[in-house]
Amino acid sequence: MVPKEIQGQRYISLTTYRKTGVGVPTPVWFGEQDGKLYVMTRSDMGKFKRIRNNPQVKVAPCTVRGKVTGPQFVATARILGPEEFARARATINRKYWLARLPLVWYRTNAYFEIVIAS
Repeated sequence: MVPKEIQGQRYISLTTYRKTGVGVPTPVWFGEQDGKLYVMTRSDMGKFKRIRNNPQVKVAPCTVRGKVTGPQFVATARILGPEEFARARATINRKYWLARLPLVWYRTNAYFEIVIAS
């Protein structure tokens, strides 16, 4: 279930963890569907590598610059397989008209599914 503090927000702060345990917050676009969050990225980005090593993350509503504006929630991220990309992409496209432009996503080759712990 997506908490009401995150529903309808424009950005979330996605905190991923380095091998040393240090958290790295990153503001990201996200889509919502069936109680899960979807995030797009590239496989050469740090957040992708950190999630591959440790799927435990935290999410919180934030501004475009990453200033957290509400409570953080513990969650688990899963890297999606290519057969699941279309559904994840559709959730993001519904929310952000800019995401529909090829210029924005042409290098995107990875998506995450995030499930918030209850």
